[in-house]
Amino acid sequence: MARQLEEQIVGRFPVGRRLRVLDVGMGRGAQALRLARAGHQVTGVEQDAAMISAAREALAGQPEGIRDRMRIIEGQAGDTGVHFLPGSFDVVLCHGELMYVEEPDALLAGVARMLAPSGLLSLLIRNGDAPAMRAGLSGDWAGALAGFCTAAYGLKRLTSTLAGIGAPLHTWYGVRVFTDSVADDAVLPSDLDTLLAVEDRAGRTDPYRGVASLLHLCGVRG
Repeated sequence: MARQLEEQIVGRFPVGRRLRVLDVGMGRGAQALRLARAGHQVTGVEQDAAMISAAREALAGQPEGIRDRMRIIEGQAGDTGVHFLPGSFDVVLCHGELMYVEEPDALLAGVARMLAPSGLLSLLIRNGDAPAMRAGLSGDWAGALAGFCTAAYGLKRLTSTLAGIGAPLHTWYGVRVFTDSVADDAVLPSDLDTLLAVEDRAGRTDPYRGVASLLHLCGVRG
C-alpha cells in the first residue's frame, strides 16, 4: 500500500513539493511517519490511547527535523471539522477507519472536505465484493457461506459515494490478494522481496485485485 500511495503522490504533485498531509485514524503512525521522513508536514488524528502512545514513541526516536514535521492530535475520525478548516490538506489518508464506523458515508464526506482542490484522498477499506474469500481460504466454510450474504462496501458503491462527495475515484488497487490468510506472527520468508513484488503486481491486475481482502482507493478533489 505504501508503494501504491507513493505512486499516486509522485504522479500528482511536483517533485520536491512539501505536502500538507492528514492521516485520519493513523493507528501506530507507520504511514504518517513515512511521509514525514519524506519531507511532508503530517498531522495524525487517533482516538486510541495505546496507538497514540506507540506513535509518539516511534516519533521520539526520529531526528529533530522529522519530529518537527509531524504532530499528533487525540480525537475521533469524525471530528476533523472541529480541528481543521475545509481545504486544509493536499493529501488525506483514511486507512481502515471506515471498517469500524456505523455511518461511513458521513465520515467519508467529512474527510473529503479537508482536501484542497486537486487534493488526493487515500482510502483503505475491507473489500465488500469478496467477503467470503478470507473465511474460505482459511477453511472456514460456514463463515464463507455467511460471507456471500454480507452487505458491505464494494467498489461500485464506493465509486458512487466518492463521486457524490466531490472526490471522484481516480484509481484503485487490491491489497492482500494472496497473503491475507497468513498468520500475523508468521516468520517472514527468505524471498520477501519476491512476495511483495507478486502482491504489488496482483494488486493492480485484473481479475486478481477484485478478490483482494482490502481495497485501496484513490480519489481526487474536483
